[in-house]
Amino acid sequence: MERKGATAQIATGKPKFIALSESIIEKIKNGELQPGDQIPSENELIKTFNISNTTARKTLLEIESKGWARRIKGKGTYVLNRTEDHHLLRTLGSIYATRRGFHDSLIAEGFTPKNIVLEKTVLPDGISSEINGRHFIIDGPVLKLHQLRYADELLIKDEVKYISLTLCPKINKIPTEVSYFKVYENNYSLKINEVQQTFSVKILEPNTTNFDLSKPTPAFVLDSAVICTGDKVVEIEQSYYHGDKYKFAVISNPEHDYRSANPVIL
Repeated sequence: MERKGATAQIATGKPKFIALSESIIEKIKNGELQPGDQIPSENELIKTFNISNTTARKTLLEIESKGWARRIKGKGTYVLNRTEDHHLLRTLGSIYATRRGFHDSLIAEGFTPKNIVLEKTVLPDGISSEINGRHFIIDGPVLKLHQLRYADELLIKDEVKYISLTLCPKINKIPTEVSYFKVYENNYSLKINEVQQTFSVKILEPNTTNFDLSKPTPAFVLDSAVICTGDKVVEIEQSYYHGDKYKFAVISNPEHDYRSANPVIL
């Protein structure tokens, strides 16, 4: 038998795939599914709603044909960004989005990403940063990676990362558009225990930054540290986000002490 929720959707007299696709589109409209989120796969739809392969496939195709999602071969179907002016929506606290990475997140939302590497050098000495009242240090050698991140030819992030070459030897040989979070976990078997961040706003003046600005514009300033087992710092980031193109949401879990909360963004 179909689940109760599925039965209620199909009781309208509409074909199953239409009723189910409309239900998922409604979740996109009300924000339950955000741009870049993955829509349940064919197998998940089959298992959840006890439907056929054909109905599941037609459901996803219907959502895609109406412009609400995009299927990426070998990866899944993702919610497209249909926000006004294509604002980028990012949720503080989404480990899932962080693992996926900046580059793949843009593709999932329907943007064309581009990276321009301004600097990729090995620093023999260490780097340090103060975040949330704590001092974080990476001993040398350190990879410094400075790159500009574009979405549809618009510069949206000026990013500088410092990565431990002691914990991640030869990571400088890896392409820069990857999700470094996944590289730390998969390539170097590092267990990420904590992500510390501060998030502030700064007014950027025209002709003083890499952003092409015609007037003073707010930018979000991110300082972060990624800490793995043994309190070892694998990454420190210092980046600017184009303030006119970003909106942020926050995940709050009242069951956890605020000191253990680890909001993360892309």
